[in-house]
Amino acid sequence: MTDSERAEQRAEAMRRFQLLKSLNGDDPQRAELRSSLIEDHLSYARHIALRYGGRGELSEDFVQVAYLALVKAVDNFDPERGTGFLGYATPVILGEIKKYFRDATWDVHVPRAMQELTRTVRACNERLTRELSRSPTVAEIAEQIGVTAEMVTEALVAMDSYTTASLDRPLRAEPGSPRLLDLLGGEDARLEAVVDRTALKPLIAALDERDRSILVMHFFQGMTQREIGARLGYSQMHISRLLASVLGRLRAALC
Repeated sequence: MTDSERAEQRAEAMRRFQLLKSLNGDDPQRAELRSSLIEDHLSYARHIALRYGGRGELSEDFVQVAYLALVKAVDNFDPERGTGFLGYATPVILGEIKKYFRDATWDVHVPRAMQELTRTVRACNERLTRELSRSPTVAEIAEQIGVTAEMVTEALVAMDSYTTASLDRPLRAEPGSPRLLDLLGGEDARLEAVVDRTALKPLIAALDERDRSILVMHFFQGMTQREIGARLGYSQMHISRLLASVLGRLRAALC
């Protein structure tokens, strides 16, 4: 799908949401349009749920929660606010999954391959920290264990995401220390990053190989624009223009 086709697809979705908002609740066309919009985004909701639920019974529970959250997002989305639907729906779906996880279970199923990778990444990180007297970069860990930088990033995220603790446990040993439960309710500063990763993944997957490689080399491998240009056979200025163009398209897709 070309950029112009994707832009037209987003514009058509916005027109449909605007029409949905304008129709009365008892209008038969509204019910049909609402169902159509929900069906069009079911695969996206499932994608988010499976990213956080792994496989098995728990993941199917997450999928059902994600579907219900999608319905809520379709019903509450306001196209006049200037935000694209996916940019609005993603935190709504993630929020409902997070709430379900907190209320219904304390164990998140992590695929076995990811469990093994996180152990390997953790061990490598500790070893390189001792050897280098500093925290290693993602690229350095990836090179040491022979995987891609993206896989290391996924493992680092998994280590943060799948660590649980009792809500009644004091945060510190001294008397009067607050419990973890006492601090819940505020906005997690990392939530925006999680939302961005989830919303961006299908958009990045749709890029051509060159643009996707530039993003990976720049943001995951820590390469400069000059180094990327040398590898791909372009000037630093041309890489700068390509990177700006890719980032601009991704921003537009999220809006």
